[in-house]
Amino acid sequence: MKIKDIRSMSKEELGSKLIELRKELIKHNAQVATGTTPKSPGQIKKTKKIVAKILTLQKEKLISKKEAKKKTEEKSSSVSTKTKASEKSEKNQRRNK
Repeated sequence: MKIKDIRSMSKEELGSKLIELRKELIKHNAQVATGTTPKSPGQIKKTKKIVAKILTLQKEKLISKKEAKKKTEEKSSSVSTKTKASEKSEKNQRRNK
């Protein structure tokens, strides 16, 4: 599974795919632990990489949402600080007259 395919998935699809892959990984690890040879040893590595890609993508989305919130908060706070600063300068000008 490529990162492009993972990015196109919705949040719910990512969650279900992650659960599915983790179950598959548990089965593979159980085979290895019991001493039986897995059908495809390379599949364990691929599954781990896909799980890591999904987790990374979820983390990126979470971080981007937090950054977007910060930017909107900064814009709103900068507007309010500008108005406060302009009010103070007006008061100072009135005092000087």
